[in-house]
Amino acid sequence: MKFIQKKDGGAEIIFSNEEIKIITNTNKLTLNDEALRHFGNNLVKIVSEWNLNFNTKTQNLITEENQEIISDETYNK
Repeated sequence: MKFIQKKDGGAEIIFSNEEIKIITNTNKLTLNDEALRHFGNNLVKIVSEWNLNFNTKTQNLITEENQEIISDETYNK
C-alpha cells in the first residue's frame, strides 16, 4: 500500500491488486510486525503534517471514542 498526502491535508491509501484481493476475500488486512511498523511510520508522518494543511473548521474537529469514520470521498466514485 502507498500513502499519498494531499495539499488540503487529506490522504489516500492506495492498495495493490494483491492487497485488494486479500481484503475482498477476508474482509481484513493483517499486518505482521514489520508491515505494521511501516504502516505506523506512514501514519505518524501524515499526522505530523496534516494540521498544517487543514482549514480552520477541520483543525477544530473533535472525534468521539468509537465514532464511525465515513469519508465523503468513499461514496463519490
